[in-house]
Amino acid sequence: MVTQGKRIILLFCMLLGLLPVYSQKKAKVFPYKGSGLSKEEAAMHLLSRFTYGYNVKDVQQIQKEGLEKWFFRQLQAKGEDKELEEMLEPYADALLDNRTVVQKYPRGPRVRRMMLDEGYIPQDSVDNKSKFYKAAVKNYMAEKGIHPEQELYRKFIATKVLRAAFSTNQLHEVMTDFWFNHFNVSFTKPQSATFIPSYENHVIRPEALGRFEDLLLATAKSPAMLLYLDNASSKAEQPKAKNKTGINENYARELMELHTLGVDGGYTQKDVSEAARILTGWTNYPMNGYGNTNFIKNIEKSLNNPKNPSVIDGDFIFAASRHDKGKKVVLGRHFENNGYNEGVELISFLASRPQAARFICKKIAVRFVSDDPDSTLVNEMAKTFLESKGDIKKVLTAMVYSPEFWRKDNVYSKVKTPFELAISSVRALDAQVENPNRLVNWVTRMGEKKYYYIAPTGFPDKSSYWINTGALLNRMNFGLSFTSSRASGVDVDLLELTGYREPESPEQALEVYAALLLPSTDIETLKNRLGPLLTAQNLQQKVEKSSGGKMQMMRDMEKEKPNSKQRLNDKKSNNAMLAQVVGLIIGSPEFQRR
Repeated sequence: MVTQGKRIILLFCMLLGLLPVYSQKKAKVFPYKGSGLSKEEAAMHLLSRFTYGYNVKDVQQIQKEGLEKWFFRQLQAKGEDKELEEMLEPYADALLDNRTVVQKYPRGPRVRRMMLDEGYIPQDSVDNKSKFYKAAVKNYMAEKGIHPEQELYRKFIATKVLRAAFSTNQLHEVMTDFWFNHFNVSFTKPQSATFIPSYENHVIRPEALGRFEDLLLATAKSPAMLLYLDNASSKAEQPKAKNKTGINENYARELMELHTLGVDGGYTQKDVSEAARILTGWTNYPMNGYGNTNFIKNIEKSLNNPKNPSVIDGDFIFAASRHDKGKKVVLGRHFENNGYNEGVELISFLASRPQAARFICKKIAVRFVSDDPDSTLVNEMAKTFLESKGDIKKVLTAMVYSPEFWRKDNVYSKVKTPFELAISSVRALDAQVENPNRLVNWVTRMGEKKYYYIAPTGFPDKSSYWINTGALLNRMNFGLSFTSSRASGVDVDLLELTGYREPESPEQALEVYAALLLPSTDIETLKNRLGPLLTAQNLQQKVEKSSGGKMQMMRDMEKEKPNSKQRLNDKKSNNAMLAQVVGLIIGSPEFQRR
């Protein structure tokens, strides 16, 4: 019996937001039964959409906990990740702030300038192809305790693999990846590359399940985005200035076309130009230590200027002297001369447009429902987006409570990206990732070079982009390599999954492991598809040859001496028959879908 005092305490906690959201939602059941899905099928669908993959234990656990309770717990992203934190320790530098990164992992041109300024090498010795110069750079960096920037990138990508594979907060990881792709920046642009690890970890990740407007503003002020889309150099036209860089419209255009309104968002070129004027003076805090002393002094002097103040906010600077002080009009909205706040108002204005609500919600629906989501679903999500002022949690909740989300023709309708395929293989087989970067090499080989997509659009989220004959062959080759512990960077014990009861034949192995990896798949269909390949000789070599590439990098990796743990694992469990059968399952069309 609940006393009056307890009722008051409970109400007080709810008002303060101290109770998890799911405690208020548990009475409302997801409408999967209306689509003819069993609880088990619904559990697998939910896991396939909001995690990087699952195994039988995950399906059982979510049914026991309750689908709704699991989902709302995932929305809170507060699960403990002590084991993951230990795994991430060797890659701790990936979490450093930008200013520390610039000092510890300076770009090549800066290292060269430091060496010249200190007289470490003569000017005429600078030659990137020279063995002497390369040796001098290596020695200098060792003496100074600094490291090549590529080392930082490898550490960062390794953390991406480990988080995706082992984080208990799977929905948060998936949404972080979604938003990074939406607000894409790329290692291919050297000026912004150094800041990308912090961009994902300290800009996108904290806001991935918050309010869209907050996320949009955070990305707009980040050095990675400011440099990637050139707004850092955008300044009001100054006829007398010696350096006439002027206004750059790149970021303003993508802010409208890619980040908020969409290509058909009802804006004109004039709107883009006006938005670019509003964003003049938005730049990054200079961190390379060269030629910026006067700039910083001038900014600091103008911080308290009552008429025209500059702003320093972490790595972001609003340089008032660079700002266009004229009146502007964007989509009929007038912006008076208000310095930094003009840009904040513009971002808030764009984030709250109905066009933005529909554009963002359709993109979310494409990621989590189908390549061509029903307009009814998108409209309902957009309505929630506007009513909640862009609350991402509420938009996702509206989506999963929609009957369209659970339609049978949407189940397994999405094709896994190469990264999703690799990580879902790890999770399905309870594998241990011993060398994340070797696994990343496979992801790259299958067509997805993480963080290197050049265009600001990010990778396309359509099945047709990922699937063709060459891609399918590479995916099959990945599956065969993954299970045989060759060049995949993982340690997998196939017999452990069966309680060390070894199947007596390839056909029996297919039945046993298909039940674990593809519990909802018709086994007879799978037998008909894979049966002729179960006992094929030299299958991986044949698949590799059919894919048509030289694959020298992967072959070189395969020649690397395996560590003792891998040798023991190969010897005790992963005999050729099991490895081939499970590899075929991973490479099968059924496992490619989510």
